[in-house]
Amino acid sequence: MSGSPATGIEETHFSALRGQLHEAATVFADGPDALEGILVGMVDDVDRAVREPLEIFPVCHHSPASALAMARRLREKQPKVVYLELCEDMAPLLDELRNCRLPVAVQAFASDVDGFPAEWAPLSVVAPITEASAEYQAIAYALDTPGVELVLVDRSSDHVFQWDGRHGERAPEEEPGGAAGTPEPEAALHGEAVGVEIGDLRPRFAELEEHLLRHGKVRHWSEWWHQYVEVPLGDSDHDAYRQVMFLVGSLFRRLAPGDGDRVRVDEERERYMWTRIREHLVSSGAGPEDCLYVCGAFHAASRVEEFGVAGSGSYSISPRSATTWQHGLIPSSHAAIEAQFGLVPGSVSIAATQWAKNLKRTRVQPYRLAGQDGAKKPRASKKAVARRKAPAVVPAPSEEAAADRLSGFLRRPPVLDTLDEAELLGWSVDIVRAARRSGYLASTADAIAVFETSILLAGMRDRAKPTPYDFQDAAITCIEKDSVPGRRDVRRLVEIMMGGDRIGRVGYDALPPLARDVHDRLAPLELKLQQRGVQRALLDLHSSPELRACSDVLWMLRRLMPHGAARPIMGERKLGERSIQESWDLALGTHQRALIELGYEGVSIEQVLEQRLRRDAYGPRATTAVVLAAVEDATLYLRSRRLADELGHWALEVLAAERTVDGAPEVLRRVRGLLAYYRTGEPVLPPWVESFVKAGYAHYCTLLPTAFTDEDATVGQVAAMLGFLFSMESLALSLGCDRTQLELAVAQSRPTDPERTALLWAAQVQLGALSRAELRERCGELLANPMVVPAYPRYLSGFVHALVPVPGLADVVVEAVSNAFGRLPDPVLLPWLPTLITTLRAGAADLAPLLIREAGRIFPARLAALDTWVPPWREVPETATSVAGPAKAADGASRGAALLFAHPGTLDAVAELLGCDGAWASLDADAAGVPGAAGVPGAALLARHPDTAGAWESLLSGS
Repeated sequence: MSGSPATGIEETHFSALRGQLHEAATVFADGPDALEGILVGMVDDVDRAVREPLEIFPVCHHSPASALAMARRLREKQPKVVYLELCEDMAPLLDELRNCRLPVAVQAFASDVDGFPAEWAPLSVVAPITEASAEYQAIAYALDTPGVELVLVDRSSDHVFQWDGRHGERAPEEEPGGAAGTPEPEAALHGEAVGVEIGDLRPRFAELEEHLLRHGKVRHWSEWWHQYVEVPLGDSDHDAYRQVMFLVGSLFRRLAPGDGDRVRVDEERERYMWTRIREHLVSSGAGPEDCLYVCGAFHAASRVEEFGVAGSGSYSISPRSATTWQHGLIPSSHAAIEAQFGLVPGSVSIAATQWAKNLKRTRVQPYRLAGQDGAKKPRASKKAVARRKAPAVVPAPSEEAAADRLSGFLRRPPVLDTLDEAELLGWSVDIVRAARRSGYLASTADAIAVFETSILLAGMRDRAKPTPYDFQDAAITCIEKDSVPGRRDVRRLVEIMMGGDRIGRVGYDALPPLARDVHDRLAPLELKLQQRGVQRALLDLHSSPELRACSDVLWMLRRLMPHGAARPIMGERKLGERSIQESWDLALGTHQRALIELGYEGVSIEQVLEQRLRRDAYGPRATTAVVLAAVEDATLYLRSRRLADELGHWALEVLAAERTVDGAPEVLRRVRGLLAYYRTGEPVLPPWVESFVKAGYAHYCTLLPTAFTDEDATVGQVAAMLGFLFSMESLALSLGCDRTQLELAVAQSRPTDPERTALLWAAQVQLGALSRAELRERCGELLANPMVVPAYPRYLSGFVHALVPVPGLADVVVEAVSNAFGRLPDPVLLPWLPTLITTLRAGAADLAPLLIREAGRIFPARLAALDTWVPPWREVPETATSVAGPAKAADGASRGAALLFAHPGTLDAVAELLGCDGAWASLDADAAGVPGAAGVPGAALLARHPDTAGAWESLLSGS
């Protein structure tokens, strides 16, 4: 035991208790060695903390007994300085609590880390505060009492991560006997933040906790604390409360396991806090007798050398890292606190109910911040006014103040509260009513059963009065038979009935500038955006153009915030398209934490969106598709040509550095959309788009032969590469690219699997190296070969993927499928059919609609016409040429010129565009070989060059 020994009159204060514990250790441990060291050491810890000149007030996190004792002590002592165990960098935010509805959490947030591993980002530290907590009583007293200073002495948020390499103090452990089930949405209000607890008081020795639960006849720690500490301390005096809390803290500290990291962090915190206290006492000149130190009971029984105002240790506080921290208030809830710190569900709600009962029973007036949401202005009595004006009389430390109250408290038999039948009856009736509303077949008989079972369970657990936990067990036993008919089970219904999950709200004045700006810009919607729940917003952008600004904000919020915060019901935003009416489901009040955390990143949502787009585009794992998505979002949401051009040039550099084709489908989709947008909305294409098309054409031509044989590349990715090359070919050639590069790349491709072979055939058809007739012959040869028929579905999958680069092959694909169904016998077709369906669904589900539309165009619309229907591919003569060749009749006469003679204005417009101003020459129809062209001028050119008309006819007729 460190510290000076008690001598003189001080030795007599706990001498009786020491003697009792010495005798107990001798009897139960067969000798006063190890056990005596623990038991007597606990008394020494209490003695040392009690004799400290600076009054230490030990608390337990969210304990109504601690809050009640704190309110009493503050009114009695009226300290001038309150030292509070809370991160010192959170002090500026505490005054904003008056603009909030509790529970809320003070948060420190850092998105850009400097000095910590990058994978830890974002860093977040929260300290939840409820009304039924001793820390809130101390904060409200210090902030609203003139002349009182509140000093936060715990480590900063930066030191939380400096000292703990595990990125957190501890992971919440599942409570023994905790109720399983889906957590409530409110349990995620804190996100993944590291929790900072004031008064963390729970056994760290698993065997000790198990022993206490077993002998206390309770299921979990929250119930044990409520029964054996919370209720007895609710009516105790100040000295007894302090000594009992000191004893409990010392017990848990001395029986803690040897977790080196945890013990190191605890001792570092205690040295830090006492160092800050001594520094403030020296700088302010305050006397220890005028101060109050509020800390957890676990830290109150500290044995570090720096303990006390006269501590002998010389502790040096390490500097903070270069990380920039943002601070704010976020909404919290009882469920969020329970989930954050591993408490049993419902324990914080029961504590809030117990706090209200304690206030009503003891008539203690709690402290509340002036202007607090929901606070009533108390009428000050004449005595209270005189007490504020008169100087506070601080009781001097005396022998009586340090008297032993532990012996009497520990030897006192438990107080047997009489059964409050009216309260228990009310609970039983209310839970049955709530159960019936939730779908349970509960009746009056169940209410009686719950009442009697609660008394029975309390008696079995040596309790005269059923606790809320006894009542909860009884309700589950009697009402929840074997299934849950509704959304909530009986356990959750009891929690709601006992006070429910109170959810806090951060007021408008306490919001960061970005959040306030969002509320101001959405004010024309005339909605109460701070309320929880979903609200419907209707925007008629045609009749109310001023609402377009609200629409812009909502679309940016949808891009930045979690799903459900701003969800469009009607309307969409695409490149080149604007809705005239929109409908939104807004839940900004429910997702207030996410909106507040956006305020840590910037002062406006435009700034935050630009920062995120840059971060995504310039990230270490950014691909060309990701950068193009950022370009599209910059154009779509920000309408920033500057940012779009910057990111577009960066996309060009990223594309040049890529050596795989993983993002080819997404690149193709993004580039097509951007090209369509710029072609319709801009007079000329941006320079980066032209450069990207040129570089992409050369890039994919280079990778094409390798991609056809690469096992890691999928058929869809190769098809997307070909789609880029064929769809951008005209633009790329106009910019100076060489088509020979593409022809060589296709010629060098040597695929081996069926899908890519079919894809290569389609590319050869598009380039003119393979005719459509030759492609049909190859498909027929595949069906005629029994060894290849099982792999025919894979060929069809390749043909379907080929519709991306060559959509004109849709009729050939329909023909290939129809021939398979027409030629294959049933013993072959039926086992083969599931493979075809699964192959098409897995590999080309998004292209199937194009194939279905083509089949609907070719096949007859009625079933009766199917018997006499002849497929168009059977009508094609064998001498038909490919689409690249001229279409001529057998007699050599030109075909398809009738349309040109009927509408000569088309050629006139083309001639004018090319700068030709010649007159039409008359032509004899018989000489031209064009039927119906007699007397029509201008047919001489058509007679000399009939291939153009033939090509147009083939393209329009599909032959």
